[in-house]
Amino acid sequence: MCQIFAGQKKENYSCETRSMRLRGFSTSIRLEAAFWVVLNEIAAREDLTVPQFVSKLHDEVEVLHGEVQNFTSLLRCACLVYLRNEQPAGDHGIAAE
Repeated sequence: MCQIFAGQKKENYSCETRSMRLRGFSTSIRLEAAFWVVLNEIAAREDLTVPQFVSKLHDEVEVLHGEVQNFTSLLRCACLVYLRNEQPAGDHGIAAE
């Protein structure tokens, strides 16, 4: 069982930092590459760029719940929700070894 998880390509869990604007302010977001792949898919599905999607998500969460305490965790969880609800298993572009 662990081979499925341990055997994935190192590139999946290497970190990438991307700069973007949220509410007019420049910020950097650091996530594992696999999450950026999923965020690209979500954004494309919504006909948005990743920065547009991330900014829209941030604004909507702020309206619903107030200040966003840990936005990178929110992004990771958004990716999990997307993969659970929208994608057939194994069809999400995250590379296995």
